Amino acid sequence: MEDFRSLIPRFLRYVRIWTTSDRHVEETPSSPGQWELAKLLAGELRALGLTETKITDHCYVISLIPPSPGHEAKSAIGFLAHLDTAQDVSGKDVRPVVVENYDGGKIVLTGDENGPVLDPEGDSDLAAQKGKTIIHTDGTTLLGADDKAGIAEIMTVAEYLTAHPEIKHGPVVIIFSPDEETGKGLPDFPLETICAMVGPAGAGPSGGTSAAAGETSASGNLAACYTLDGGALGELEAECFNALVSKVLFTGKVIHLGQARGGLANACLMAAAFAVMLPRSESPEATDGYYGYYCPTEISGGLEKAELEVYIRDFDVNRAMERAAALEVFARAVEAQFPGGKVTVDTKVQYRNMKERIDQHPEVLAKLEEAARRTGVAVTLKPIRGGTDGSRLAELGIPTPNIFAGGRNFHALTEWALVSDMEAACALVTELVRVWGE
Repeated sequence: MEDFRSLIPRFLRYVRIWTTSDRHVEETPSSPGQWELAKLLAGELRALGLTETKITDHCYVISLIPPSPGHEAKSAIGFLAHLDTAQDVSGKDVRPVVVENYDGGKIVLTGDENGPVLDPEGDSDLAAQKGKTIIHTDGTTLLGADDKAGIAEIMTVAEYLTAHPEIKHGPVVIIFSPDEETGKGLPDFPLETICAMVGPAGAGPSGGTSAAAGETSASGNLAACYTLDGGALGELEAECFNALVSKVLFTGKVIHLGQARGGLANACLMAAAFAVMLPRSESPEATDGYYGYYCPTEISGGLEKAELEVYIRDFDVNRAMERAAALEVFARAVEAQFPGGKVTVDTKVQYRNMKERIDQHPEVLAKLEEAARRTGVAVTLKPIRGGTDGSRLAELGIPTPNIFAGGRNFHALTEWALVSDMEAACALVTELVRVWGE
């Protein structure tokens, strides 16, 4: 395997930067730490001699590894990872712990048996890593492998390619994006800047129509992009949820509680009644594979006003829309229970299943599978029970599968990463660049 000695020092450096995003903030990026990491990465890219490196006004880092001489007409490809970490648990003051030659036993993260624990008895994946090097949290924060493992891998490959000009390749674009965890879907994505950076090289996929808004695709010369935002060794993902978010507003009818009989419509109770109508058998904790779900993610309010946020997820877009329609039925049912109360449902699309666009360009997955074969990685195609920035890129006309990055237990205090998987991701990406250059 190639020498990727800078991979782990990079990863440890990146995870210590606080980049938690905030889905309640409309601005992009939603947190200042993303700027800090973006500036660090841009500086490191320029230090590698990649002079065509930019940070946009909305915190996208884009950089070009120029094509090898004689390979200017080869198709341009991109690699993307996101700067932010999820706000589900704290991402501040991350203290990663590197465990070499893991002994296969239980790891009590905070020293308290009642706190977060990595236990191989309940985690067969962890149990299989005896003798390997893992990196985990100290139990007080997430680790940030989602997606700083992907960032470290892309940066390490960039360093390797610039140091090994004998690897012939076409234009390679590096992209680091903000606020993936908020579900915004790449607002202000600098596609025109990227296409101008790539120039006339490489014939990308034809245009087409965006699945979301009927917009014309402008994928230009970027033939494909690959996100590094996945889990265990060999997992490749070419399909994801269709994602909708519904804001449900409850307006009550308020009167003094002492005179409430027959006159009060309590917005708090209306929200609670609505939430319990969501089928428990169609929740994240009750489903897997290709089954979709409803998930209430936030509830707030008082007697007069209350609000509930509901995520809708399904691989079938028609089924997702049926779920959205069901929320309207639930709303009318709540109004019937609370005379004088009013319920409004505002549903928006967050991202679409990227499968259709990828299926239109089978060479994008075929080249990825060939690179995996050459590096000895046995691949498994599986659906993402979530989304990546590849969803939005697919809408823009760029087929974007997702590659494993080595992390586990994302968004949790028990998040950990396997170093050998991270190294394998670097080797796969390096070979993929070579395959596209042939």
